[in-house]
This record gives sequence, C-alpha cells and structure tokens, in this order.
Amino acid sequence: MRVGSFGPEIGGVSRGRGYRPPRVALDSKRSDSTPALEVSAVCAAYDGKRVLQDVDLRLHAGELVAVLGANGAGKSTLVRVLAGTLRPERGSVRLQGDALTALARPAVARRVAVVPQESEVAFGFSVRQVVAMGRAPHQRGLLLASASDDRIVDEVLERCDLTGLSARRVSELSGGERRRVTIARALAQEAPILLLDEPAAHLDVKHALDLFDLVRGQIRERNVACLAVMHDLSHAARFADRVVLLSGGSVVAQGSVEEAMREEVLRRVFGVSIAVGRDPASGARYFLPGSGGA
Repeated sequence: MRVGSFGPEIGGVSRGRGYRPPRVALDSKRSDSTPALEVSAVCAAYDGKRVLQDVDLRLHAGELVAVLGANGAGKSTLVRVLAGTLRPERGSVRLQGDALTALARPAVARRVAVVPQESEVAFGFSVRQVVAMGRAPHQRGLLLASASDDRIVDEVLERCDLTGLSARRVSELSGGERRRVTIARALAQEAPILLLDEPAAHLDVKHALDLFDLVRGQIRERNVACLAVMHDLSHAARFADRVVLLSGGSVVAQGSVEEAMREEVLRRVFGVSIAVGRDPASGARYFLPGSGGA
C-alpha cells in the first residue's frame, strides 16, 4: 500500500499522539466542534444478553481513535452499532450531529464506510469490480460509473497495492489479499467516517504498517474521522490520537495513549501483566505481556 491521499501526494504521513490536522467544518450548517460521531449511554444486547453497557465516546474529524479490549469485550458489537446494523437497546448514536436512526441507509452509506472483522467478498467478481462497489452510495439509478468513479477506483487500487491484481477474481486471492480488497472498497466510498474492525487481520507486517500509514494519510488529507478496533497495542500507540479500552462491554478508560494505556489499566482489561516501555532510539512505546495472570 502506498501512503498519501487520493489525488496529489503531499509529503509524509504525520503519525503519533501529537498529530492534529486543521479542523474544517463538516458542512456549512455545523460548527467544526460538532463530533463526526457521538455515542451517548449506548447499551446493546444479543439474544437478551447485554454486550455493551452505557458506552460514551466522541470521534472528531481529523483523528484516529483506537478501540482495544480482550475477546468478547464488545468491540465488534460497538462497530455494528455505530454502522447502524445493530440497533442499541438504549442510548443514541449521532453522525455529524444527526441521529443515526433518522437517516436512511443510503444516507448512512454516504457518511460511514465500514471494514468489518469478517466480510463476505463477492467471489464471482474481479478485484476492480469489488472495489468499484464502494462507489455505489454516490451513484443513481442504474449505478453507472462516472469518469470520477473510475478515477477514484484507479487511485484506490494503486494506494492499496492492488493494481496488478485488479483483473483477478477475488476467489483466486489469498486471505491477506482479500482483506486489502475489502479495505480498498471502503476507501473508495470516500465517506467522512471510517470504521475499521481489526483491519490488519490477515495482513503481513509490511502491509499492516502500510495500511495504517494509508489511513493516517486519509485522516490528514480528507479530514476523515476514523475509529479502528485493534489487537496490536504497539500499532495503537504508534498511530492513534486517542484510545478507548473496553472490558465486559463497558469503557474502562479513554484518552491519550499516555493516559489510557497504563500498565494497571492494561492488566485490568486483558487479565495479564503487560510491561510498558519506550524505545530509546525512536521514542515509540512497546508492550511486553507477562507470563502470569493479573
């Protein structure tokens, strides 16, 4: 995957906790202080079992918020609630100031792009055809692609290192390649809000780092608001502006990496001792799980 925006490339990607791009208004009727996504006291359940409990969080344009937690903490459920595919029992979700429940599905699709943890890729189609499906929310009638749609698809394929595979059937690809196709389809959507559920799953080290570089480029150049469920603590510390830690469906901590990713908090969330250190050469934080319990 190549770093940069969809269009002229501008410099390198700014990473890390101090990164803050200029804010721009989401539209002329809203101030730039309006969260791109706002969650208030959300509770959600499956088959009568409570999975999320009184979750509050805000996501602003121009930032990446990482959601961390052990298996079963409610991370994927949170993504489904934010995407509008699971209705909460209680609480509210607002997109750019508007109640999610008041928006029709096409309107939601123009505002929110989602990369789910597991997704069914249209195996009968080529890579290019699948990525082009991301343009559907912007098309009318017969879903005919415009010259602008074709240009965006070309650029997304290049950014995601898929140009050479564009004519291949998705069924012929490896798991990691299919994952990149799913990510490319979401990026082609060009929504102002991006929800990623473990986007680096099935990706090798290089493509995982390239992915987060690419996402940071989108955040910087298009002022995207991104919420990403991650399992790699070092990736979260390196790329996120803020971190939300979930345990048992509740928010245990949220804030900057320094505020939220403390040893005692990580021990409570993951049930194991995790030493937090810093690389003296680069200043990057690293995390070493202990062998024993909390």
